[in-house]
Amino acid sequence: MTSTVPDPPAPPPNRRRPPAPGALRPCLPSPLQEIEDAPFARRGIRLLLKRDDLIHPDLPGNKWRKLAPNLRAAEAAGDRTLLTFGGAYSNHLRATAAAGRLLGFATIGVVRGEELAGAPLNPSLARCAADGMRLHFLDRAGYRRKDGPEVLGALRDRFGAFRLIPEGGSNSLAAQGCTELGRELRGAAGTVAVACGTGGTLAGLAAGLGPGQRALGFPVLKGGRPHFLQEAVERLQHAAFGGPRGDWRLADRFHCGGYARRTPELDAFADAFEDRHGLPLERLYVAKMLLGLTTLAGEGAFAPGSTVAAVITGTPDPEPCPGPDPGR
Repeated sequence: MTSTVPDPPAPPPNRRRPPAPGALRPCLPSPLQEIEDAPFARRGIRLLLKRDDLIHPDLPGNKWRKLAPNLRAAEAAGDRTLLTFGGAYSNHLRATAAAGRLLGFATIGVVRGEELAGAPLNPSLARCAADGMRLHFLDRAGYRRKDGPEVLGALRDRFGAFRLIPEGGSNSLAAQGCTELGRELRGAAGTVAVACGTGGTLAGLAAGLGPGQRALGFPVLKGGRPHFLQEAVERLQHAAFGGPRGDWRLADRFHCGGYARRTPELDAFADAFEDRHGLPLERLYVAKMLLGLTTLAGEGAFAPGSTVAAVITGTPDPEPCPGPDPGR
């Protein structure tokens, strides 16, 4: 059996408000911005930034693209409660909580790490709670079995009926939603880079790109076994499209120790990039992807005269915000 802790006090009922008109109106297609960056320019490579971070202020980047088809399916089925999973710094949890606030869904976030239950909420989880998400902390052994009938059954016994959205939002609907990202980039660059957590964005991106284009994924997790993310992308493409789609590969040297891990090299790189371009970098995904892309450019991985595009999938972590008791 899994070990859980008592739920926090119920947050304010803002999730039950009717959605505001145009609440989820996205800015699409997202802007494509060319920047002059010395590590690329001195090798004759054009660098483009696909600014998916500007799609929506509360559901930026790949979170919009993956959640939108799942939200449409939930509304069509009449499901008004969403349950999903994530770590303590999960951008996906934040986006799901924001979607619930904007559209009137109840949201439940199952957070990895029972030991976090008695600690002050970090800014990401505080934002989730302020947006009306009910946080439920699960021990790590139980979290590893989160897709199994025992854990899901216990969650349904505790919370009642809910629509399940997987960790990271990656399922067949999400992969289908991310094909539009690839379509928006057709003909723009030979290589399109994206950070990878659960593989849904890469699966859809590769499927949407045109002939002669390649998607390059940068895993941000160290992984528990070899090729786990490659297998995940393959499964998602099979579920979404019936089989493999597009040209894609993984560059797995740049996780910087694993999810939510940072190194002095990563921080120094991100600080310098921000100073050069005035663009705040999200450190857990985007900075790792750009560090990897810059390293590969320096190693000669891209031919002079080529163009590479980097998908900016998210924004930096939020500042602490008022909300329910941060001790819960």
